[in-house]
Amino acid sequence: MSRRWIQNPNRCSDEYLDGIEDFIEFAHRHNPGATRIRCPCTRCNNTLWETIENIGFHLVRNGMIETYNIWNLHGEQLDHASSSNATRMDSVEPIVDPNDQVMDIIEDVFPFASTNINHEREDDVPTPIDSAEFEQYEKLLKNANQELYPGCESFSVLTAIVELMHRKIKYRMSNLCFDNFLGVFKRMLPTDNCLPKDHKHTQKVLNGLGLGYETIHACKNNCMLFYKEHETLDTCLICNESRFKMTSQNRTTKIPQKVMRYLPLKPRLQRLYMSTHTATDMRWHKEKRVDDDVMRHPANGEAWKEFDRTFPEFAADPRNVRLGLATDGFNPYGVLNQHHSTWPIFVFP
Repeated sequence: MSRRWIQNPNRCSDEYLDGIEDFIEFAHRHNPGATRIRCPCTRCNNTLWETIENIGFHLVRNGMIETYNIWNLHGEQLDHASSSNATRMDSVEPIVDPNDQVMDIIEDVFPFASTNINHEREDDVPTPIDSAEFEQYEKLLKNANQELYPGCESFSVLTAIVELMHRKIKYRMSNLCFDNFLGVFKRMLPTDNCLPKDHKHTQKVLNGLGLGYETIHACKNNCMLFYKEHETLDTCLICNESRFKMTSQNRTTKIPQKVMRYLPLKPRLQRLYMSTHTATDMRWHKEKRVDDDVMRHPANGEAWKEFDRTFPEFAADPRNVRLGLATDGFNPYGVLNQHHSTWPIFVFP
């Protein structure tokens, strides 16, 4: 069956429309009785589940992922030569409107406050959220629906903030540099624009999305953390070193000598399962793994397989998460300051 129609830019041509009919017939034949299947349009990117009728409409409106020539997610069998292409197909970045993307983020963070139903959880009983969470949800929703300036249809306030912060992180922009650029952008826009004036105010808007971090004071000599039952102590129990810095007048200030930044693990794992874009990836090792002699995922390794044999009950549920641990120290300022070092500890799925 020829798949050349997928690359046809004219989605109203007979070749393209006939190709859609061939795909829908193929999906019907290989998924008998299914009411919803993965949608391979450029917007859904094989991560969202739609009715077969809606998929036909999506493919006309958005087009099919151009690299999805082997319909392995809809029942087509992979051979060894083509199986390595499957990973690349799944990782194609969809063309998504930024405002829709931001709304998807909000729905992922507050799935029970949203009126939209996640297709993969349609049988679940909705769980209410408390008033504080709902207040955060309403603030984010307000910023997501508020125009960046009157008459602006391309960007809402939240969309502009998310886009700018994404590029700040991607290109490793300092806070000072970001503040300067933000000031320039704000002067370029109409005077009644709603763009935050600096990084601090931008962070306040994004706080409602969660995934923040905790600051925990630590002993200067790394003996202990001033945490939980030791949270009120002013000196280290091991070396008696002061928790806070001393001023030139030998007076203790409330500035800690050393701080550890802790990024809580549990909400980050929960977020991976809240998002429709990542929930399926978290189960890939069980549901979509190709069992051959090609090493393309840790699940193909002998260590993973030995773990499954040792803990069969844990391995039986594909939602259980295996975590890796990595750490190393580095001196962020090189030879300019040998006294400062950073020791991040990464836990990753």
